[in-house]
Amino acid sequence: MTAEFTPTVPDRRLPPVTVRDLPEPPSSMWRIIGPGLVGAGVGLASGEFILWPYIASQVGLVFIWGAAIGILTQWFLNMEIERYTLATGETALTGFSRLWKHWGLVFVLMTLLSNLWPGWVTTSATMVTYLTGGTPRYIAIGMLVVIALGLTLAPVIYTALERVIFVKIALVVTLIVVALIFAITSDAWVSLGRGLTVDATFPVPPLELAVLMGAIAYAGAGGGQNLCQSNWIRDKGFGIGQYVPRLVSPVTGHEEAAPSTGFQFAPTRENLARWRQWWRFANLEQGTTFALVSFVTIALMSMLAYSTVFGREGLANSIAFLETEGQVLQETVAPWFGVLFWVIGALSLFASAMGIVDYTSRLAADMIKTVYARQASESRIYSIIVWAMAAVGVLVLLIGFDQPLILLVLSASFAAVMMFVYSILLIILNRRALPKELKVRSYRLAALVWSVAFFGTLTVLVLIQQAQKLF
Repeated sequence: MTAEFTPTVPDRRLPPVTVRDLPEPPSSMWRIIGPGLVGAGVGLASGEFILWPYIASQVGLVFIWGAAIGILTQWFLNMEIERYTLATGETALTGFSRLWKHWGLVFVLMTLLSNLWPGWVTTSATMVTYLTGGTPRYIAIGMLVVIALGLTLAPVIYTALERVIFVKIALVVTLIVVALIFAITSDAWVSLGRGLTVDATFPVPPLELAVLMGAIAYAGAGGGQNLCQSNWIRDKGFGIGQYVPRLVSPVTGHEEAAPSTGFQFAPTRENLARWRQWWRFANLEQGTTFALVSFVTIALMSMLAYSTVFGREGLANSIAFLETEGQVLQETVAPWFGVLFWVIGALSLFASAMGIVDYTSRLAADMIKTVYARQASESRIYSIIVWAMAAVGVLVLLIGFDQPLILLVLSASFAAVMMFVYSILLIILNRRALPKELKVRSYRLAALVWSVAFFGTLTVLVLIQQAQKLF
């Protein structure tokens, strides 16, 4: 059947895929654990340390069910992004570019405009100043240089990022364990139980709708980061992605020549049996890492905020909130605990900043290599973009610009718009480009329809709100 199989992946705008058998799945899921943790680790930044704890400090834990809904929605999204890559070895952006050549460019530009401002690294640097004093600007500049060096000198870039994120997760778990022993109160556990039922939110406590919906939408990840699950699972060797060389350093790594497009397997009995195993492993990996780690971390960090600063007036929905929470932890538990909170927070946000630079540069390099410069070196393109992002960040910090209002508007709007649009494109791609045995259907198709409706509503609300602020 393999010889007779005609690929179903569209080839009008990009070269056709090659037919190859699906590689054998691993004997144990433990061998492929990683991409979900990277996704959780990169995504656990503002939501983990600022947004959800801020909500808990204002209205308690009555909305914690919203984090569960947001993470579950993103789990379905991530799995449909992974479906295409598992089956073809191509990223979701490449798949979208097969539908219309410039879809990849649209998503990359929105991701760049959302992430070009050095927000996460500045937040990390600010937390360092709570411990050491100094000027956040110069600490952030040093961090940007370290990030760029780390991402361009590591022989295999994904492996280096995975190790950094594993350390971050271990540190956050350490903080949570200490918090469970010394800081989280029994009342927080009772409130958590109530917060996992929607009935607990009626009547609705006073909270800005955009804050709540934004927190639900971006619980776990959000925007362009979800799309990068394609790149991360491919570098980890998931499915047909095993045939695609990994992204390496142009300085210390050895880049292998490879076609810019992917492969497809014939739906033979043997290949479909392997597919079922790969699909089960991929779902378990995402469920037990991305979904579980994201929810547990958000829930427990919210409980910590609830136990320490719930009801305190004048808390800022910004990095200043973390300074107040650390000071309260020093007063109510012990001085060392507030220090631990700031140390782990600073390192956690630094790891997130590294991940944000990585996924933005990966998406851009993959798109340029696949669609516009097929003979170019993806590793070199990646390195150029990494250093360009670092250079822009350093320039912004040296000039001393605050984040302008228009950029705040763009950042708030782009993630919602991106997720709305690529939820629609995933339905089209995974229905049209894959054989009937692999197509998205049933409750997973319904989950994508829900994602379209939810992020479409969020897009409209955010655009209306930001338009009112501007005009």
